[in-house]
Amino acid sequence: MARSLGDSEPLQKPLSRTYTIGRFSSAADFRDSKVVPATLASIAPILRVANEIEQENPRVAYLCRFYAFKKAHELDPMSIGRGVRQFKTSLLQDLEKANESHLKETIHTSDAREIENFYKNYYKKYVKDREIAHFDRAALAKAYQTAGVLFEVLKSMNEVNPEILATQDDVENKSAEFTPYNILPLDVAGEEQAIMQLDEVKASLRALRNTRGLPQLETENIHSTEHKADIFDWLQKMFGFQKDSVTNQREHLILLLANVQTRLNSKVEASSKAISNENMDRAIDDVMKKLFKNYIDWCMFLGKNDNLRLPDIYIEEPQRKLIYMGLYLLIWGEAANLRFMPECLCYIFHHMAEEVAGMLSGLVSPITGEQIKPVYGGAEESFLQKVVKPIYEVIQKEAGNNKKGTAPHSVWRNYDDLNEYFWSVDCFNLGWPMRADDKFFYSGEDNAQKLKASTRKNTERTLLLKKPGSVEIRSVGHLFKSSHRMWTFFIRCFGASTRKRPRDILLLNKTGFVEIRSFWHLFRSFHRMWTFFILSFQAMVLISWSGPGSLFAVFQANVFHKVLSIFITAAALRFLQGFLDVIFNLRAIHSLKYSEMLRLLMKVLVAAAWVVILLVSYIQSWRTSSGLSIRSGRKPSLYVLVILAYMVPNVLGAIFFMLPMIRSWVENSNWQIMRLMLWWSQSGLYIGRGMHEGWLDLLKYTSFWISLLSCKLLFSYYVEIKPLVKPTKTIMKLNNISYEWHELFPRARKNIGAIVSLWAPVIMVYLMDTQIWYSVFSTLAGGFVGAFMRLGEIRTLGMLRSRFETLPESIWKKLVPRENISQESFLSEEKLFQERLMFIEKRQQVEAERKMTQGRVFGQIWNEVIASLREEDLINSKEMDLLLVPYISNSYITTFQWPPFLLASKAPMAIEMAAESSGMDSEELWLRIKQDKYMCSAVEECYESLKYVLRTIITGEDEKRIVDALIMQVEDHLGKKSFLRNFRMIALPSFCASFVALIDLLIAAEDSKRSSMILVLQNMFEVVTTDMMGDEAKQQFESSHGPLVNTRSADSRVQYFATISPKPSFIIPPQSDDSWSEQIKRLHLLLNTRESALDVPTNLEARNRISFFTNSLFMDMPSAPRVRNMYSFSVLTPYYNEETVYNKRQLQVENEDGISILFYLQKIYPDEWNNFLERVNLNSEDEVWEKKEEELRHWASYRGQTLSRTIRGMMYYKRALQLQAFQELAPQEDMMKGYKAAKRNYEENPQQRSYWEILNATIDLKFTYVATCQDYGAQKQRNEFHATEIDNLMKSYPSLRVAYIDEEEKRKKDKIEKTCFSVLVKVKDSLIQEIYRIKLPGPAILGEGKPENQNHAIIFTRGEALQTIDMNQDNYLEEACKMRNLLEEFKMDHGVLAPSILGVRELIFTGSVSSLAWFMSMQESSFVTIGQRVLAHPLKVRFHYGHPDVFNRLFHITRGGVSKASKGINLSEDIFAGFNSTLRRGNVTHHEYIQVGKGRDVGLNQISLFEAKVANGNGEQTLSRDIYRLGHRFDFFRMMSCYFTTIGFYFNSMLVVLTAYIFLYGRLYLVLSGIERSLIKNARTRGDNGLQAALASQSLVQLGLVMALPMVMEIGLERGFRSALTDFVVMQLQLASVFFTFSLGTKTHYYGRTILHGGARYRATGRGFVVRHEKFAENYRLYSRSHFTKGFEIVMLLIVYEVYGASSGGTAVYLLVTYSMWILAGTWLFAPFLFNPSGFEWQKTVEDWDDWNKWINSKGRIGVPANQSWEAWWEEEQQHLRYTGFQGRLWEIILSSRFFLYQYGLVYHLHIAHHHKNISIYGFSWVFILAVLTIVKIISVGRQTLKSHFQVMFRMLEGLLFICSITALVILFVYAHLTVGDLFASILVFMPTGWGILQIAQAARPIVEKIGGWDPARSLARAYEYTMGLVLLTPIAVLAWFPFVSEFQTRLLFNQAFSRGLQISRILAGRNKNIARD
Repeated sequence: MARSLGDSEPLQKPLSRTYTIGRFSSAADFRDSKVVPATLASIAPILRVANEIEQENPRVAYLCRFYAFKKAHELDPMSIGRGVRQFKTSLLQDLEKANESHLKETIHTSDAREIENFYKNYYKKYVKDREIAHFDRAALAKAYQTAGVLFEVLKSMNEVNPEILATQDDVENKSAEFTPYNILPLDVAGEEQAIMQLDEVKASLRALRNTRGLPQLETENIHSTEHKADIFDWLQKMFGFQKDSVTNQREHLILLLANVQTRLNSKVEASSKAISNENMDRAIDDVMKKLFKNYIDWCMFLGKNDNLRLPDIYIEEPQRKLIYMGLYLLIWGEAANLRFMPECLCYIFHHMAEEVAGMLSGLVSPITGEQIKPVYGGAEESFLQKVVKPIYEVIQKEAGNNKKGTAPHSVWRNYDDLNEYFWSVDCFNLGWPMRADDKFFYSGEDNAQKLKASTRKNTERTLLLKKPGSVEIRSVGHLFKSSHRMWTFFIRCFGASTRKRPRDILLLNKTGFVEIRSFWHLFRSFHRMWTFFILSFQAMVLISWSGPGSLFAVFQANVFHKVLSIFITAAALRFLQGFLDVIFNLRAIHSLKYSEMLRLLMKVLVAAAWVVILLVSYIQSWRTSSGLSIRSGRKPSLYVLVILAYMVPNVLGAIFFMLPMIRSWVENSNWQIMRLMLWWSQSGLYIGRGMHEGWLDLLKYTSFWISLLSCKLLFSYYVEIKPLVKPTKTIMKLNNISYEWHELFPRARKNIGAIVSLWAPVIMVYLMDTQIWYSVFSTLAGGFVGAFMRLGEIRTLGMLRSRFETLPESIWKKLVPRENISQESFLSEEKLFQERLMFIEKRQQVEAERKMTQGRVFGQIWNEVIASLREEDLINSKEMDLLLVPYISNSYITTFQWPPFLLASKAPMAIEMAAESSGMDSEELWLRIKQDKYMCSAVEECYESLKYVLRTIITGEDEKRIVDALIMQVEDHLGKKSFLRNFRMIALPSFCASFVALIDLLIAAEDSKRSSMILVLQNMFEVVTTDMMGDEAKQQFESSHGPLVNTRSADSRVQYFATISPKPSFIIPPQSDDSWSEQIKRLHLLLNTRESALDVPTNLEARNRISFFTNSLFMDMPSAPRVRNMYSFSVLTPYYNEETVYNKRQLQVENEDGISILFYLQKIYPDEWNNFLERVNLNSEDEVWEKKEEELRHWASYRGQTLSRTIRGMMYYKRALQLQAFQELAPQEDMMKGYKAAKRNYEENPQQRSYWEILNATIDLKFTYVATCQDYGAQKQRNEFHATEIDNLMKSYPSLRVAYIDEEEKRKKDKIEKTCFSVLVKVKDSLIQEIYRIKLPGPAILGEGKPENQNHAIIFTRGEALQTIDMNQDNYLEEACKMRNLLEEFKMDHGVLAPSILGVRELIFTGSVSSLAWFMSMQESSFVTIGQRVLAHPLKVRFHYGHPDVFNRLFHITRGGVSKASKGINLSEDIFAGFNSTLRRGNVTHHEYIQVGKGRDVGLNQISLFEAKVANGNGEQTLSRDIYRLGHRFDFFRMMSCYFTTIGFYFNSMLVVLTAYIFLYGRLYLVLSGIERSLIKNARTRGDNGLQAALASQSLVQLGLVMALPMVMEIGLERGFRSALTDFVVMQLQLASVFFTFSLGTKTHYYGRTILHGGARYRATGRGFVVRHEKFAENYRLYSRSHFTKGFEIVMLLIVYEVYGASSGGTAVYLLVTYSMWILAGTWLFAPFLFNPSGFEWQKTVEDWDDWNKWINSKGRIGVPANQSWEAWWEEEQQHLRYTGFQGRLWEIILSSRFFLYQYGLVYHLHIAHHHKNISIYGFSWVFILAVLTIVKIISVGRQTLKSHFQVMFRMLEGLLFICSITALVILFVYAHLTVGDLFASILVFMPTGWGILQIAQAARPIVEKIGGWDPARSLARAYEYTMGLVLLTPIAVLAWFPFVSEFQTRLLFNQAFSRGLQISRILAGRNKNIARD
């Protein structure tokens, strides 16, 4: 029986973690199957049936429930299962209440007879009658299932008679034929379904059902009642795969083969012939090639022969190939988390394929002497339990060692470590069956213990357990063991944070790479780049220092000699790189081969040798007289020869770089000689080989970087380096420096401190400014490429109008297949060509027919797009009518019918021109009209429509005769060009007015208006014959047709058009006629619209979408194939528990300002709200809530970032494919009717078999949508709103599939065991039906949530392509129409490597929500357009960024999936899919002719959380093996591109902030030491002020202008540079620079913290609307460490620099030097409040202060959350320090030591110091600090011991301490000459020191706690936090006094409409409060 999920109300007490297991569901009460505990799963169908028959027979329903209760008690008599007791109690109570009432309704004498009679009646009515009536399979299946449940209940009550038994046997036999299915009904009952009649599907089925020769399948005659036996049945029996998994993969493979065949048969109609065996074989070969490409490469890499052994007989090959493909898919389908380990799957398949080959070949095992059989047997679930689960348990245990992301990456194995175990041939030591004692199964913490225990028992066995070469490893291990203290020091210094002893490190199983937290990864991964920059800097300094200053000085002998010293530096850097490799690989030494260890050690030794050789030879060259001379007659010096030898590898590398094809071939070669050649340069990795691009791409990105680096180096030399050389030389010569403090190094020469202070910021800028140059060059390159892509050709409505006439042809070329559209519909190109050759004279006629054909296709697509805009309420009904073209083709109109918005006002204008045409001839008037092509079209269409209307409604013989005669008369004069001479046009407006009145009456179509219509027709007749016709024309007419009178010829008393009987003179056509009503409405618009429609549509989003769609039709894109020939694809959307559809409470609940979400949306989208009201035909919000609540909830949800919005958007794919398939399959008749009418006709008569069935079947073949709602099962059990809405979405979109993770509880003895399943459900006939339930080896979520969620559901996707869609994305119908074109890119040439990921641009739809949302959307838009455009072309380093990219599905499912999932390291999971794809020789492209909607965070806190998450992710990427390998395997220039577009951006952002810090601390040193004063006094560096200002302002450039450059370029391209400039100015006025500067602080803080300490985690942003005020305490918690403390530090530095500085330029120079720092500090301190709604409202400020006081004074007890207690928050803020290693703590202490510089420098400037410079002055200052700390300690101890019971004593103690402090202060004033100025200066002296002590105490917490200093530290920290909060809140409170500040802020944050609405709501809220108070 099929399984289903039901809908029900919640139990009285909700059950926990219980799920539905029933077949079908129906809306019922709490007794429904949905609330059945998992341990009672089998009773769910019984309760479902009881609910269904409740209305028909309550007593039988009661009996069913009673039986369910009885069965529940039998299953769990002790009620120990989760939720069982509550369930049984509730059900029993309900049964007791219902029993008495049901007994009264009993019809028969007993319950048994009652249910027996009901069963018979049900069988006759619902089973037999439906079989006779041929009901669909869903209805019959449901009836069979219900009958089965009724029989089970009946059987439990009494002995069943033979007649009932026979009936039930029939039901069971037929029920077996109806199994739930996903896409293909493969059971017996589904053979007649349309999709099963497709020839490709039939051929695939025939191939799979070829079981001839399969052992045991034929002998045992396996046959299923559900389907015919096939290859998958044999594989299931042999290897023990799960039934549902087999069913799933059977459909998967059939669809794959069928879709490949459709392309092989693209030139032949599938319906006209049978698919040939040859095509079937080709399809099998194609799929097999893609499926096993990675496996074959893996075998070749390991030197193994693949086990894809084919039989000698060719005819048996397809069967064998299908077996292999089926086997691999079944392995993959049940692999669960192992799918992240593709080579592990290759290993499993390798052995199982060998077993398959052995079985099919009849081989005999040499061990057993029997025929080969699978070693794990074919028992049920044997593959899952014996193969998958042991490996899964290793993954699970390692994931546990991760300790939820707190453990260092270096102490546990992630997915990559486990997978890379299979990159070595030693993996075959694992054996088959797999050996449980192999080291692979040794996990994490217990690995060392297991190996040691094994060693103690049997040393030799331990050696055998290790891979070959373990003896050598042990010998190397002794090297480390003997010097373990040294190695421990190195490991800790370079980031290996662990408590393990060094000898334990050797026992860890990290594979190939160790993720150690250290900034050294930046150098290690990109050492070539850093080497280049360091050597360039050294060379430029040497040139500027030694020569006259020109770069050409390098050619001078002495300068050139010095510059050559860079090779010594290069060798030293290479030594450093090799040393880092050794240190960082220590934890992986156990997995390294001897050759790899030798390579690492040799690299270090050789690099060290080169350093010595180069250094010695360089020194020797200076001593020789010839030096480095290489002039003729002299031999080159030794140093030159050494350099030449040193450069040999670089020269070889350059040669390979210029010959990428040769390098690619060498790297991909598996020959041992080639591997030996590459052994030194790169490690023997399976991935990362042959990633090189072709010549043309190489030339492009090389030119890009050469140009960029040239500009960068020239700028650095002339602006940064050269101007500093002369001042540096001067400073070095100074000797009379007067220090103002105690100089610790008085004998230091050359004033090295001043030199460092001067040069350090320059060096930082030098290292950072490449990012600025990259922004400039990428902007220029992106604009250049975008212009050539024809972006922005249509960017306004005016441009759209000017090129609209070309749209039909563009749509025909781009969106219509080149093959025949339909045999009956359109002329093929070949036929058209032949007719042109044969009938030259008919060329114009053929051309006209072609244009009409194009017009019909265009009209159908265009109208559907416009209709979708109306459905989305982006346009109103009038705008829709103006934008539509006729749905139905009309033969009476010969001209093309353009949308009315192009023709608006054209007809009235032409009428006025004609009325004023007195004295003008017809030809001149017509020429004037034809000057406007749309006016000409409007006139022609109105005239032809006039004729059509009159001829349609007029039925009287005389009337018809006279009207036809008049029309002939008019056309005759028109043809002779004498119309104006014979007709007076002055009366034309009067005639048109009457005609418009006639149209109004026809639109009303009311018979009561007949008399009015008679008058109108008579008036029209009179105007024409009396007022318009001239005498000559009238005479001519009367001579031919008789006199023109107003009466009929038969009866002079009856006037024209007035006859009623026997036959009326005219009729009123009914409105139901689509063609008639459509044309009448259109004609009314043409004649009645007098205003211009230039602004249609008015909605900005609608304009942008239409403009982009039309513009994209002129861009280069592949031609669209027919729907049946296109690539098949799936869409996958991960979902957890975000909003699905907003409920009424969510929309109506008001915040503190009285603002609800609905109110907010109404003000943000006022036009869309009005359009919605118009669409539902209601006038107010209250009416909508009353009558259209569901529509209103969806309207609001479609404007948020909800699942419903995403699903609606993605289902546009199906709608687009339906339209496109209709154009290909529809007959001529339906094409003429139009798509809309044909679709409606099919929906009204679905039982009629037609081409629509083939159409829908083809779409099901091509498109699948799976939403992987991870927690759906639990949500449904808890009866959550989310689950209900997901059900409703499935009912709204039947093609939607929902996958989720189910946890089923089963009682085993006295224990409850949990079993996890991957489940797929769908809706069938409004009922939720379970399709597949695949058991998992354990919990699915072991790593990061989103990739694990995707991974479990990816097995349910279909097709050759897969689009990953996030939950906050949208799609549009017009873009969905281009999906066929996009998928064709997989076949296009994109360079050497075939595309593996197709990148797609995004449209950010949240930009209108607020100013912050606008900033974020502009920043994001520039990245997803111009940014990714440059990454893909020319740089060739685009990756996957979590956006709507389309994956080559078969490529990625065989190479690890569409993301990576290791906890922590893969936090930014999506980009790792791009890394993985590139490393495995994929190609990521980018295409901008199609876009997908994307939502972004809209509030500052949301944005900051998102930025923090991304910065965390980039920090983890820095440590990852993927970045390391890309940095090493890319050529130099692609490596540069990779760095500056990934982690380099975040590192350089951090350098920007560090530059400011280094500059200020350098100035602090100069000021406090007295060096600056001495320099000024000597007047030798006064020209340095301008340079200082330039250095300081570098950060400002990075913060503001550079961030905006890509935005300006992209807006300029797509909307014009005037708009770009306007937007840029407006953004600056709305403080965009403040926002971007603030974001810089977020990036810097979280990136640096992640690398140093870890703590990266997913941060949920909520994705909601920002309509509430954030509390001050909330902002403080979020930004305290990332922004506030750093802002205060910069402010303090700036104050000290101003107060104690000795600048000769005064305030002006000070501001010039420091203004960017002030901006930085002010932004970091006050931006959160500036962008906080109501942030400057007085009442809110008061409430924030109260909340802040409550929070900061609250104690942090156990369980108290951080948002309720400062202490809890303070502890939480230090979490990263708890789990950081030695390196992290050390760096934290070192960095915190900078705060002591204030005290050391300033204490000597106090008056109390009396200008003494003795070190004792500094020592005495610590006495004060110790005194303060002592007081704090005393108070802390006193509070703990005295305050509770000795309150008076504690107060006395506080008083005593206060008196002592005052006394000490007085003494200092009197005797030590302390001044008031010293008191204020002491704040600058001691506040930083106290903060530094606090930071060090936190880093050294274990030591501080031991000495009892933690409580005083906490007290001191609270005081600091309180002070900072007070300083922050004071200016906010001052500004809040002024009301205009709050109004200005609201206008700044939101648009004008919402700002006005917000002010009104506040007024009303205040008034309501006053009323309530009164």
